[in-house]
Amino acid sequence: MSSDSITRRRTLATLGAVAASAALPVMAQAPANPRRIDVHHHIWPPEYMTREHDRVLAVTSNVASLQWTPAHSIEEMDKVGIATSIVSISTPGIWFGDVSEGRSLARLSNDYAATMVRDYRNRFGFFAALPLPDPDGSLKEIEYAFGTLKADGVGLLSSYTDKWPGDPAFDAVFQELNRRKAVVYIHPTAPGCCVNLATGVPTSTVELFTDTMRAITSLLVNGTFARYPDIRFIFSHAGGTVALLADRLQTFRSSTPELAKGTPNGVLYELARLYYDIASVVNPRTIGALLAMAPISQVLFGTDYPFVPVPATTNALDKYGFAPADLDAINRGNALRLFPRLGA
Repeated sequence: MSSDSITRRRTLATLGAVAASAALPVMAQAPANPRRIDVHHHIWPPEYMTREHDRVLAVTSNVASLQWTPAHSIEEMDKVGIATSIVSISTPGIWFGDVSEGRSLARLSNDYAATMVRDYRNRFGFFAALPLPDPDGSLKEIEYAFGTLKADGVGLLSSYTDKWPGDPAFDAVFQELNRRKAVVYIHPTAPGCCVNLATGVPTSTVELFTDTMRAITSLLVNGTFARYPDIRFIFSHAGGTVALLADRLQTFRSSTPELAKGTPNGVLYELARLYYDIASVVNPRTIGALLAMAPISQVLFGTDYPFVPVPATTNALDKYGFAPADLDAINRGNALRLFPRLGA
């Protein structure tokens, strides 16, 4: 048997184990005195994995993450006092160019997440997946996700092949999300233009952080942040590279008509209103840059589990030296403003 065949058999066995072990026990309870709320926590619904395992394998080298189950999440959460995780679908997402497929994957992913919320009482919330390049499908899924499933927000990717969230084609979707005063969580991916640009450099090392910057810039230039101020945006990994380039954007605003028009109150004003999770980026250089751009009130706890071990963020955060009040705000307080139901 060829090595390729062996590898494929092992992979399929792993995926089969995921599906078999992902049954949802009823109403698991939170441990005593949990504090943290994790806004960056991913899931692999079994049916999604069955249908899209080849695409998933193409974007992750962390095969262990494919063994995710709700029980694994609970186990890791309990070790570090995570009360609740707001779960989402990570890259490669649910949009692959086909309208019917995108709507189907969004629905099955959201139904699965809502079942987790129901069966693991108080332990999970979820960001509903939207097939964003399909505005009509996205609007229908928004209605279902909020009206029927009671989603905590929606989850989008930083780009969709050759379009970023600020593209005018998506304006109707953001108009509806603004009407609902929705939380919109944006997770990085690699756009069609920019996969494997540098030989030997994993996409996750540079390109994901860069694409978050592109997503934010697109929303600034198109005026999405300014026109829809009731949307609460969350960006992963401290906003990628945006804190390092914020002043450059502000400087070039005067010579860039589109950017000036889209940011009537200035670039720095809009960036300071956004929320940023700190999954796997708790270090003096990144946190220093982030807090020079946005106040502590906009910083949220996240882990990027199961792609990244939970202690990668929790250990660094606990040792960073934040004042107790600031640490509590990051771990819990700031998230409760976005998700007040979690404090009930």
